[in-house]
Amino acid sequence: MSFSERYFKEVMRRLDDARQSNSKVIAQVAPLIGQSVARGGVLHVFGSGHSEVIAREIIGRAGGLACVSGILDPTSGFIENLVGYGSALIARHDRQYQLLPGETIIVISNSGKNVSPIEVALYAKEKGLHVVGLLSLPMSRNTTTVHPGGRRLHEIADFVLDNGGVPGDTLIDVRPEPVSPHASQSSAGSAPLLSGPTSTVIGAMLMNLLMLDVIEWLQANGHTPPLLRSQNLPGAIEYNRAVGKPYLHRLSRQLA
Repeated sequence: MSFSERYFKEVMRRLDDARQSNSKVIAQVAPLIGQSVARGGVLHVFGSGHSEVIAREIIGRAGGLACVSGILDPTSGFIENLVGYGSALIARHDRQYQLLPGETIIVISNSGKNVSPIEVALYAKEKGLHVVGLLSLPMSRNTTTVHPGGRRLHEIADFVLDNGGVPGDTLIDVRPEPVSPHASQSSAGSAPLLSGPTSTVIGAMLMNLLMLDVIEWLQANGHTPPLLRSQNLPGAIEYNRAVGKPYLHRLSRQLA
């Protein structure tokens, strides 16, 4: 079986496992976000480094909520373990766009051990927000935090969404097989050579499952979800401006 076939089958299995194992947490979090949105609140998201890709999945997205504000790192995570940097990022976001009690923030960090995501989570908790950590529990539980406070993201968050990823976030051993049973692999080392990450594809699914449950909660409780349309459709730009207008002063990413 090829690398890609093995990866596809394993990811499909893990997607279903993640959907089932996180269903109770999503059912708890969706009404909290829905209640905040119904009051005119905003959902905040933060991901450091590659985790920002997952955060951006729900920012300004066609079919997504207009009221999502991203805490964006201009260094792309290169200094995420500089103590104080995450606190400075979220404090600046708070000054510009406001973090209000009762709102929710989703903090994404596959390892759950790095400084910036932990500082963001701690700041948000102090401000009275619900903190959701999206991470790999097997990774977070088995790594030592870099944060001087000694805790990892899963120990700080009010709710944890587990992407079920393995430590290291890669599944497929791509080492070439020895040309003969007696061939030495000493030059390549004995450690596996792995590829095929899962945190992004599973993380994005969990984010979308949560958003859909928020939308369903809003509809079930008599509220019209502030949904965006694809700007490639006729009239969508004007429509999105109207939907997003109540939130513009609170969004780090302005709508077109």
